Amino acid sequence: MHPGGDKMYQNLNERYRWAGMKKDISDYVARCLTCQQVKAEHQHPSGLFQPIRIPEWKWDRITMDFVTGLPLTPSKKDSVWVIVDRLTKSAHFIPVRTNYTVDKLAKLYISEIVRLHGVPLSIISDRDPKLTSRFWQALHDALGTSLNFSTAFHPQTDGQSERVIQILEDMLRGCVIDFRGSWEEFLPLAEFAYNNSYQASIRMAPYEALYGRKCRTPICWTELYDRKILGPELIQETENTVRLIRDRLKQAFDRQKSYADRRRKDIEFAVGDQVFLKVSPWKKVLRFGRKGKLSPRFIGPYRILERVGTTIYKLQSFHLTII
Repeated sequence: MHPGGDKMYQNLNERYRWAGMKKDISDYVARCLTCQQVKAEHQHPSGLFQPIRIPEWKWDRITMDFVTGLPLTPSKKDSVWVIVDRLTKSAHFIPVRTNYTVDKLAKLYISEIVRLHGVPLSIISDRDPKLTSRFWQALHDALGTSLNFSTAFHPQTDGQSERVIQILEDMLRGCVIDFRGSWEEFLPLAEFAYNNSYQASIRMAPYEALYGRKCRTPICWTELYDRKILGPELIQETENTVRLIRDRLKQAFDRQKSYADRRRKDIEFAVGDQVFLKVSPWKKVLRFGRKGKLSPRFIGPYRILERVGTTIYKLQSFHLTII
């Protein structure tokens, strides 16, 4: 392994000299296979931020994830299934157990989500073994729902669920500290409080986006009044609300993209180019040999066979994507 172009030039410059020496050394070091496999990157991540598609209607496109490792409740629950609508930001928090079968989760999904909101067009989730099982995929193939899993080493794909989980954990932690008792007792109240609270991206509460107004609470009896909207007026108001939400989400996504792209660089590859595949190791997970922490940072090179998306490529002899 070489110390780097500049350092190597300084070391060799004491004894050797020729025309174009510095450029030749830099080119040689840059093409070194071992250096490319083991050295850490000191550059901005490649590929600009790619916002996910803004949904057209309520509960058409959802995300889901699990909160695990919670204290066991009297009813033997130790996890929460978090399901979030990407348009209205409304969420359902379903208490479950980690040893629930996929069949049991499917029945819960039908009774808690499909019963209330219908069948969604797509679901974004991480690669939890339950959500990647054949039964789960066959179920949603039959329902006509597309399953979109986060790419390996890119958990931010499911950032919506991760952010809601963070809020949920904070709420439950506060309830248990202040009121004692089991977290399952406070889960319905936590769901109501979250759905009835202002969300910055849509500039309203999820309940307001979903139903047309915030739900009644003991704190704001005098702030709400019964409105009787019938016929075309109700339809028009609902369509205007959804249009307003989509515009606000577009503004939020554009703002997030402008922030993220400051720390990224735009890069493109052509079909036939050879690239290395980054395989950053996870804790206690060994891949491509059993060297653990001393495994190569990159493997390859692999030839690009096809450009699938803006920052996604198909590699030869590898059913993986690079971003």
